[in-house]
Parts: sequence; C-alpha cells; structure tokens
Amino acid sequence: MARETTVREATASRARPERMREAEIRRHELAAFLRHRREHTAPERVGLPRGRRRRTPGLRREEVAQLSAVGVTWYTWLEQARDIQVSGQVLDALARTLLLDPGERAHLFQLAGVTDPAPTTVCPSVTPALRAVLEQMEPFPACLQNSRYDILAYNRTYGLLFCDLDAVPVEDRNCMILAYTNEEWRSSIVHLEDALRHMAARFRSAMAGHLAEPAWKTLLKRLRDQSPDFREAWDRHEVMTPAGKRKEFRNPYVGRLTVDHTDLWLSPEPGPRMVTYVPADEESRERLEKLHAIALERRS
Repeated sequence: MARETTVREATASRARPERMREAEIRRHELAAFLRHRREHTAPERVGLPRGRRRRTPGLRREEVAQLSAVGVTWYTWLEQARDIQVSGQVLDALARTLLLDPGERAHLFQLAGVTDPAPTTVCPSVTPALRAVLEQMEPFPACLQNSRYDILAYNRTYGLLFCDLDAVPVEDRNCMILAYTNEEWRSSIVHLEDALRHMAARFRSAMAGHLAEPAWKTLLKRLRDQSPDFREAWDRHEVMTPAGKRKEFRNPYVGRLTVDHTDLWLSPEPGPRMVTYVPADEESRERLEKLHAIALERRS
C-alpha cells in the first residue's frame, strides 16, 4: 500500500512540472499573439488619431487597455506572460478592441484556456466572397454593417447613394454618426426626423447587449456630444428592433429614389448584416442604374 502511494505521488510530482511548463508556454504564446495583433491594428480603425509622435504603426498598450476597460499595468503583465488570471469578459473586450476575426478570437480564448462566452455573436470578417456578393447586387445599393452600425464594406452604388462615402474618413463611416452629424448624408433622407427617431430607438435596442463595451460607450458619448437631435431622440428611451421599410432618398446625381430596405443577417444573432436597397418602382430602378453608371465612371 505504501509502495502504491509512493508511485502515485511520484507520478503526480512529475505531472505538475509538465502542467506548469504547458501553462507557461500558453502564456508566452498568448503574450506574443496580443503584441502582434496590437502592433498590427491601425489606430484609425478603432477611432483614434494617428498623430505625428506615434512610434509604432499600431496601438499603444495604454490605448488597448483604455479601449478594453482594463488597467494598463495588468495589460502590460499580460503581454509579459505573467502568471495572472484573465476572465472571459476581459478576453471578449480585448478581442473586440483588436478587431479579431472569428478564427483569431477562438485562438485567443484557446491560448488563455477560457471558454468563449459568446462565440456566435462576433461580426464575421469582410471576406472576398462577401465583397463579391456586394458587387453582384449592383446596381442595387448594398453594404455590410455590424451591430454598431459601422459600415464595413459597400458596393459602388451605395458609395454614392447618400454622399461620396469614399471621401468620408474610415473612422466616421458609421450610419449613426453620418445620419446625425454629416449634412450631406442628412440632406439625402427625405423623412429625416422620422428616420433619426427610429435609428436612435434601434440603436438603444442593440446597445442593450453591449452596455459595458468601450467602443459602444465611445460611440454613444460622441453622438450625445455632437448632436442635439440625437440627445433629444435618445432621451425618449424608445426601443425598436430592425425591420424592413420603404424609404425615400434625394440623390444629388439622379434625383428622388424610393427603395425597399432589407437586412440580410449573417449570424444567428441580430448583429452583422448585409443592408440592401431594392427599387420600389421602375423610375427608381432606372435612376439606380444611372447612379451605378456614374459610380463606375468615377472609379475608372
């Protein structure tokens, strides 16, 4: 009996260092992965100015920490492979801050040895296949949006539907920001007051699942700071889920358009989607074809 106990203790003693070595390897892999993604995430993609004194092409550690709502020292220790505990909530925030695609997100959680609390709610990356679908939708306007109303990709007709979207800075390509602060975009919406009220209600409904996320809080603060119209609509506390609707636009190139708006969902959750506008009458169809031709000529 004593011999069996000694053998078990010896086996357990050998297993502990092996587990410790595996954990250490995972920590170093996690640290290297985070450093690489941070250094390859352009500040403009997360709404930060590049500035002239930035010595790294990517984000600084303190910027990642701030956007993820964690301490700078704690995040630094994580990149130094220190033996610290990390929760699924923090990893989720880091994944969103560093704009990880589904494969990168899964890799992050695997390295940390943590179960992903929301593996199906991440917006997919804009793949070549999705871009091809956008092009095939032409001359109908279409774009890809995430649940925060960021415009991730769009076809040429959509690029001229509300304004010259190519001329808009990447960090401002958000339907909420544009509808409430961009005069050219606003002037293209025929029933602006009604549209703004509905957008605020849908945004409040969408934000209910993201209340603690820095990117959502930053967007909300920017809207409240820059738009009295948004503050008024937001303070109504109205909620509304996305739904298809007939809309009317004034386009500076082809005139008035009547279209049917449809959301094509790309995941089980109501977040990432392809937004499409199909002409509601023959005149609008002809005008969208003309707008598409203008967009092609401008791109050539």
